[in-house]
Amino acid sequence: MPEDLIKIALVGHTNTGKTSLLRTLTRDTGFGEVADSPGTTRHVEGARLRLEGRAVLEWFDTPGMEDSISLLEYLERLDRPGERLDGPARIRRFLETPEAHGRYEQEARVLAKMLDCDAALYVIDARDPVLGKHRDELAILAACGRPLLPVLNFVNAPAHRADEWRGAMARLGLHAVVEFDTVAPPLDGEQQLYAKLGVLLDRHAAALARLSGSLAAQRGARRGAAYEMLADLLIDAAALHVSSASDEAALTAASNRLREQVRQREQACVDALLALYNFRRSDFADDALPLQGERWGMDLFHPQALKDMGVQVGMGAAAGAMAGAAVDLFSAGLSLGTGMLIGAAAGGLWQGVEKLGKRMAGKLRGWREISVDDAVLRLLALRQRQLIEALERRGHAAREPLKLDRPDDEAWRNGPLPEALKEARSRPEWSALGERYEDSDRRKRVVGELAKTLADAPLPAA
Repeated sequence: MPEDLIKIALVGHTNTGKTSLLRTLTRDTGFGEVADSPGTTRHVEGARLRLEGRAVLEWFDTPGMEDSISLLEYLERLDRPGERLDGPARIRRFLETPEAHGRYEQEARVLAKMLDCDAALYVIDARDPVLGKHRDELAILAACGRPLLPVLNFVNAPAHRADEWRGAMARLGLHAVVEFDTVAPPLDGEQQLYAKLGVLLDRHAAALARLSGSLAAQRGARRGAAYEMLADLLIDAAALHVSSASDEAALTAASNRLREQVRQREQACVDALLALYNFRRSDFADDALPLQGERWGMDLFHPQALKDMGVQVGMGAAAGAMAGAAVDLFSAGLSLGTGMLIGAAAGGLWQGVEKLGKRMAGKLRGWREISVDDAVLRLLALRQRQLIEALERRGHAAREPLKLDRPDDEAWRNGPLPEALKEARSRPEWSALGERYEDSDRRKRVVGELAKTLADAPLPAA
């Protein structure tokens, strides 16, 4: 019902990050206007959060308070002789005065919205010193008779004064304080904020807890979807095979084609990740993927391909000889002789040869296949894992483009590649970049398994 809608105002001095906080809480980089100049927000703006299709919480971004010292003195003179108004009554009388529409118009908008809301977040730039104007602001806001929750912004700045602010808030009787950096919010920042709001607003505690739980579930789902996207990218790249004639010009052209395909596929993954986390391409300073080295490999005779051809891995000398001969002959640019094909048929392998007939025919005509090198697969994984981690920790108020440095991720740099990528090597039909793409059930399962492996692995350090 409409009367159950929780209304929360964001209040405070000018340029403390109120709009920035709302951008992060609503995951909307386009909410309001953010600038370094004071007083950027001149009017009250709102945004709603929904739970199970119903609006449960409404945020209100208010203008910054600019003249609290003189306003407090003015409010103290509003009582008539023999009269002692309480805080909310004094604020309502102030809103009826000409000054509320003139000298104190900004502050009047804030106080009117405070009276209309259930509670307010007092947003503090933790880099600023605690001054008398801040204490007067809090005295005026407290007069509205609504619960106040101080929020310390920019606590990741090198010279923040969070401890000084905590002490000042305690002396004013405000002991519940939240640290929430809008540029790089803590992973559990939203949960902390809603938990403390639930203490201040006991009547709405259950709804706030449900909203917090829903947001946490959405975050988990986003993370899972992000790793599905990364797994899909890696499978596409690992399974990609580009055929080429054996002359140098053809190999160079095929190599360039492969590089461009992988670059475009990585960019598509980056764009999808940014959209998933509700960021824009301008939020990410991307660089061209340094594709150094493609594998001129004979993935047709990968152990998984041998399985497809009827040879079980571990059959000993026969399996090893078949694989070794094929790799040796093809890497030397020689055609596969009829003797080996007869041997394959005699060994029960012809069904697999027929299954891979087009690729085999290409080999017989002296064609080569180029595929993405293991080192490039590692690089793709390193970059995208770091991007996911950065997006997880990036606030929607951040204004500097995101840059990726060398990640601390030795497992992907030097460890063995997952079995899923090794299997994808032998299945060119698994690459959406190829000509005969098949999104089979087996591919879906492998992508899911790889996504879980990626998500369960420790993330690179921030």
